Amino acid sequence: MSLRVVRFFWPFSSVAIFSTLVSFWPGTVFGMTTPANVTLQTDSFVQIMDHGEILSWYTERKRFAYQPNKQPEFESTDKACGFFKDFCAGFLSRETRRHIVLAHSLELELGALRSSIENFAARADRDPKNAQLTIQDSKISIVVPAENGITVDVSASVEILEKALRTPSLDGEVIARLSSTVTPAKISTETISQLGITELVGTATTNFRGSPKNRIYNIRRAVQDFNGIVIDRGATFSFVEYLGEVDGEHGYLPELVIKNNKTEPEFGGGICQVSTTVFRAALQSGLKIVERRNHAYPVQYYKPYGMDATIYIPRPDLKFVNNTPGAILLVPEIDGTLLTFSMYGTRDGRTTTIDGPHILESNPDGSMKTVFTQTVTDASGQTLINDSFWSNYKSPSLFPHPGDEPVYTTKPKDWSEKQWREYKKIRS
Repeated sequence: MSLRVVRFFWPFSSVAIFSTLVSFWPGTVFGMTTPANVTLQTDSFVQIMDHGEILSWYTERKRFAYQPNKQPEFESTDKACGFFKDFCAGFLSRETRRHIVLAHSLELELGALRSSIENFAARADRDPKNAQLTIQDSKISIVVPAENGITVDVSASVEILEKALRTPSLDGEVIARLSSTVTPAKISTETISQLGITELVGTATTNFRGSPKNRIYNIRRAVQDFNGIVIDRGATFSFVEYLGEVDGEHGYLPELVIKNNKTEPEFGGGICQVSTTVFRAALQSGLKIVERRNHAYPVQYYKPYGMDATIYIPRPDLKFVNNTPGAILLVPEIDGTLLTFSMYGTRDGRTTTIDGPHILESNPDGSMKTVFTQTVTDASGQTLINDSFWSNYKSPSLFPHPGDEPVYTTKPKDWSEKQWREYKKIRS
């Protein structure tokens, strides 16, 4: 007994139905061509994509298609329809099946699209940058305008690019405006009136007279990073955080620093002149100091001894809290060998008193101990801060300069037992 295929009556074109079925087969995009150029952009970043990367977004596939102008491609008409051979047998004539061919098609690889969008986002994303402010004629002015931050939405942007690539373009140009989120800068022309920066609240000056040229250069370079900084009300200021990288690439020169129990050249020597001046300005402004360390031995640039603040990345650091009613603007100024830091903000009637520094101990080898006290009272006379700052300086001879490194095997006659123990500990 033989089976006979019965062709059913169907009100639509069988060829049209076959083409529709094939077109909905997963991933098939007949007629798609690769664009000549693709441009990705956000509000502030534009990238023209490399042609090789564009090609990586596509994968070539072979799919069955009805093309009446094509010559027969298959020996058997049963093979012509592939997965849809039952449909072909029931609805397509033998002659029609003879014109079903393997057509080449392009498929979009969404993983490759996402990879390109992620690479684009790595270049386009940026953190917001606050405006840099200064004081001119007792008024705030903007030195460097604010920049809003931007973050590319990768998932949404992949969908946008995919849609753009699937949309025919007569000139082969595809321009995709990607999805992104804008984060406004906290300090800008629009918000400057809300800061509460109205008057001088404290200032301090140090003198770097006698500094070698590299030290002077590094001081001037470091001051640039602290010009116009705004410290929000209640925020903790970290000197190291604002300082950033200290090396030749970031514009610093080698100069003497205290490191590894030696006084030796290193990039950034002299930056402590800046941190010491900022420390003293914060004290005078009545701010709460939460982290500070004195140098290993007394340094002439930081007289009076006992009020210095050494820093080194990542520690030690100089930190203080803005406990005033408004934001504080940090404004530096260099006049000859005088470095001044002024702090502008909102005065609340507080009074700051500095008692000291007092030298508690001074030894022939240069070691010493000092202390000073910062007392801050509010407008009603209530004490807000009463902190003492102790400094314990070792002998400079324990930290020899280059070319001045004697090695002792016995205790020098003018050394104390304590100094000798410290020396042996360092050298062991």
